[in-house]
Amino acid sequence: MINTSNILSDSFGRKHNYLRISLTEKCNLRCTYCMPESGVVLTPKSQLMTKEEVIDMARLFVNHGVTKIRFTGGEPLLRKDFPEILKTISQLPIELSLTTNAILVDRHIETFKTCDLKTINVSLDTLHPEKFNSITKRDQFDKAFNNIQLLMDEGFNVKLNVVLMKDFNEDEIIDFINFTKDKAITVRFIEFMPFDGNQWDKSKLVSYVEVIEKVRLYFSEEELIRLPNEENFTARNFKIKGYEGSFGIISSVTNPFCDSCNRIRLTANGKLKNCLFSNTETDLLTPYREGESIESIIKDAIFKKKAVRSGMTNLEDFENLDNHSNRSMITIGG
Repeated sequence: MINTSNILSDSFGRKHNYLRISLTEKCNLRCTYCMPESGVVLTPKSQLMTKEEVIDMARLFVNHGVTKIRFTGGEPLLRKDFPEILKTISQLPIELSLTTNAILVDRHIETFKTCDLKTINVSLDTLHPEKFNSITKRDQFDKAFNNIQLLMDEGFNVKLNVVLMKDFNEDEIIDFINFTKDKAITVRFIEFMPFDGNQWDKSKLVSYVEVIEKVRLYFSEEELIRLPNEENFTARNFKIKGYEGSFGIISSVTNPFCDSCNRIRLTANGKLKNCLFSNTETDLLTPYREGESIESIIKDAIFKKKAVRSGMTNLEDFENLDNHSNRSMITIGG
């Protein structure tokens, strides 16, 4: 019988020690796969977690076994009290990381270092300025690209998150891999995933198999090196012989990794999501503000986590999303 005394364990025995906290629903870019073209209705500020509430929630989860926290958004660096949140939570016994679009990171380099934040994931879907402008609706490529270089120069562990989409950037797969030739950077190709308002359909998907096929057409079998999977991995990782960096493929749609999932999400308005694809959320902020203990609420929500992608077990399930509504990605947290 599975021991479920730990409130962060589900009915399949998976222990969730990795918490992603969204700090804001706002962003300074408008990436089409993340935000609906018409925008989103933002949660009123009074219903968002305050700085103190973010810190208290983090402490509670760490007390129950969380060992890694990632700050996400929206764009987390838009939050004016981000440095204070980071400084306080960095005192907890955890590994800290951040997902950002990099446009504002130059303002926070010293804070990152002071708080021992070493790993930074940057969303960058193209190496071409005009395509960047097209997908983000903003003319910020040079700022983002220069700040990525700054992060590398300053010694941070940088991972580029590249959402692949047919007829947009699948022709850049080899360019991104070659970007790792003389740079200590990891490129992670992410399958296009369905969220509210992002016009997902199967025809836009660039699968794990298709990525590997393109790589093998360009590089020889001897050059392509498979790297060991990390514990609780999301990306299947590779490198090219002689290259300084590496690349990975996150295949949430065609080849998921749910059996070892250790991740949970807390949205900016204090809702717990036990799976990225789940259309069920558990309100923690309201009972917390009412002075209730929320441990039993957390335990119940996580214990109910389904075995695979909130019950979507195959590709056909993704094509029938009318019965599986979910937030847009920007309001979940990347």
